[in-house]
Amino acid sequence: MRYLTQLFNTLGLFALSAMAYAGPPVEGALEKQPTNWHAIIMFCLFVALSMGITYWASSRTKSTADFYTAGGGITGRQNGLAIAGDYMSAATLLGLTALVYGSGFDGYLYMLSFFAGWPVILFMMAERLRNLGRFTFSDITAFRLDEGSVRTMAAISSLTVVCFYLIAQMVGAGQLIKLLFGLDYNIAIIGVGILMMVYVTFGGMVATTWVQIIKACMLLTGGTLAMLLAFSQFGFSFTTLMEKATSVHKLGLKLMTPGGLLADPINAISLGLGLMFGTAGLPHILMRFFTVTDAKEARKSVLYASGIVAYFFNVIFIMGLCAIIIVGQNPDFFEGGVIGGKLIGGGNMVAMHLAKAVGGDMLLGFMAAVAFATILAVVSGLALAGASAISHDLYSRVIMKGKATEAAEIRVSKLATICLGIVAIILGILFEKQNVAFMVGLAFGVAAAGNFPVLILSMYWKGLTTRGALFAGYGGLFSAVAFVVMSKSVWVDVLGNKVALFPYSQPALFAMPLAFLLAYVFSKTDSSARAKREIDAFEDQYIRAQTGFGASGASKH
Repeated sequence: MRYLTQLFNTLGLFALSAMAYAGPPVEGALEKQPTNWHAIIMFCLFVALSMGITYWASSRTKSTADFYTAGGGITGRQNGLAIAGDYMSAATLLGLTALVYGSGFDGYLYMLSFFAGWPVILFMMAERLRNLGRFTFSDITAFRLDEGSVRTMAAISSLTVVCFYLIAQMVGAGQLIKLLFGLDYNIAIIGVGILMMVYVTFGGMVATTWVQIIKACMLLTGGTLAMLLAFSQFGFSFTTLMEKATSVHKLGLKLMTPGGLLADPINAISLGLGLMFGTAGLPHILMRFFTVTDAKEARKSVLYASGIVAYFFNVIFIMGLCAIIIVGQNPDFFEGGVIGGKLIGGGNMVAMHLAKAVGGDMLLGFMAAVAFATILAVVSGLALAGASAISHDLYSRVIMKGKATEAAEIRVSKLATICLGIVAIILGILFEKQNVAFMVGLAFGVAAAGNFPVLILSMYWKGLTTRGALFAGYGGLFSAVAFVVMSKSVWVDVLGNKVALFPYSQPALFAMPLAFLLAYVFSKTDSSARAKREIDAFEDQYIRAQTGFGASGASKH
């Protein structure tokens, strides 16, 4: 407790000094806003509340089960809110609103791709995840396969996804806080990294869960309020809103027709597959299914999460359309001037501009705190998933062969969290001026190609062997990364080459089938005695997957 108090005091001093500092704007970046004291006050209230939760959670985090899965005592409703909070990142609030604002109905189709992964999780994975796993999804892939090699592969793939997702979130955090609070970019990055380390190190999954729940409630409240205030200006008539939006937008009637955002059908299909099956392979999302008491609560979690995410996507769609008239026609919010003969302004901060237009500085301040809470909750979930891959999968199960004490495993996990926090801060600073949009696609693409095939086959296909799983996991991981590196997004835009080696920007359509093919070929051609034992062991796994008999117990918090 003494160390937690010292850290809290240090962060208090950090926050005060950070508020007093405002560095020069980055060349080519958006001009910083005047200091918004409403946003700063609400930001500080959120940090104080989350620190209080961390203090409370630290006294309840005694075992590895507490640290990784909150002792399995989270209810389905609570976990559904936490999953939604984990899934709805800053890109959801800021990026998707801006996408609807700029592309209309195509932005809504983009959201549907994100949402399409939830039925896969609900009907095919949630129950078996809870019945077969304990702390991480590699518990499932290693259930009947060679534990050391399979866990190592799963941990490498998970850490790859986590690192690329962390870069995107950290850079987004730095740019957002710099713009809204007038802070220097590097100070903003360091602040987010420190807070993340405190939450996960001291509070584990208990603190992370409640930070995510509070953030989800704040996001739903702020988004709904901004949407209602904006929508009321059109008499809550969707027809009136569409007519006015299409009359002023540069796309005209094409605003409400699909097909303009991704004209290439191969890229469109590949993106859809990556977003759909990548959701079912994200380690920080999968980890949440081990926090509930049983398989019934796991299914309930997905049901609640699906409903919350679907509702909020519709809120964002209406916000984006309202912003076309309210923000796009107001010179006070212009960032890009006249586009295509139409007055359209707002850019990526259109959700914030809309909040200020309809609710003044107070609503803008609340939405700014929501955006910060959003980033912090997602980053904390990612850090915990990465730390568990290092401590539980690599250290405890591979290096120590399952003989590590709980105290040692928790100690390694906390050290891993600090190391991941430092890495996230460094990468966030290094990638400040880079376009990191491709990293989100890479994270989903790697999850869809590296994690999902091995995970779903290990649960459903009796014939999967260790050799097939390793070739599928490593093949999907490295091919997904290679395809993205050779695409225009990296090979031309980042590395400065003239022509891309890979003609498409999304890897899932190519890397995911390759992973399934490798799993089938190398499992079918494996005639070793170990492969026969692994195939025979599927019956025991099937019984536990269906009944939950033998699954880890849960203690209530």
